[in-house]
Amino acid sequence: MSQLDELEAESIHIFREVAAEFEKPVLMFSGGKDSICMMRLAEKAFYPAKIPFPVLQVDTGFDFPEVLSTRDNWVKRLGVQLIVASVEQAIKDGVVVDDGKTSRNRLQIGTLLNCIEEHGFTAAFGGGRRDEEKARAKERVYSHRDEFGQWDPKNQRPELWHLYNGRIHEGEHMRVFPLSNWTELDVWHYIGQEQIEIPSIYFSHQRRVVVRDGMLISESEYVRPKDSETVEERTVRFRTVGDMTLTGCVESPASTIPEIIDEIAIARVTERGATRGDDRFSEAAMEDRKREGYF
Repeated sequence: MSQLDELEAESIHIFREVAAEFEKPVLMFSGGKDSICMMRLAEKAFYPAKIPFPVLQVDTGFDFPEVLSTRDNWVKRLGVQLIVASVEQAIKDGVVVDDGKTSRNRLQIGTLLNCIEEHGFTAAFGGGRRDEEKARAKERVYSHRDEFGQWDPKNQRPELWHLYNGRIHEGEHMRVFPLSNWTELDVWHYIGQEQIEIPSIYFSHQRRVVVRDGMLISESEYVRPKDSETVEERTVRFRTVGDMTLTGCVESPASTIPEIIDEIAIARVTERGATRGDDRFSEAAMEDRKREGYF
């Protein structure tokens, strides 16, 4: 077996274990490359039957339209149930508070935890990978969350010989990461091998951008240049997708999967470190959010 075959087999095993062990799982699906890989792996894990659990997107209201379009294509093709947890609706319902300073990305935490509680989900698949960020490198495949949806990195369960402890008490749930041992390069090799549909913004294109805090932020109705900023048109692509007010793109001529693979092979910064403004607030920004219930 190739390394990619072994990774695929491990992820499929994880999907089947969770489906057998947990009463009500859900797959968190943003429409980005990692969650799309998860969707493909789940499709393979249960074929020819349909995926036996719904998919959940936490919608900030600031998502890229290309990503939402690809999400809808996958949901329609596979015939899975899509649940959308809206940050905007959570604000209206008083679930989370928009103080005008907190990013929509951070408001996803309360929105997600409320949705998990409302639907009674006992396990939630996430697309996190250990190579992305220091806090995610600490995660187990099965990541226990207490009755408040919080994660304690110092109190995790051992996972020897691919044996996972899924025991939870009432009100608790498990986050499960089938792509834990994958790298960004593995994901792109798999996308190429499986000829997976992904959002067009992952490939090189012309885009009007604002240079802000060392990042290229896409101009949109939500992002306008400030007094000292200008809008420029550049040849760019996205390495990761999320809240368009915080997610930057990179200058790149890579317009095919082989070209993207060549580009990533020599990259020295992870996709989150290079293009996610929400991880630049502090050294422990991601870990702080994960402790509170983030993906």
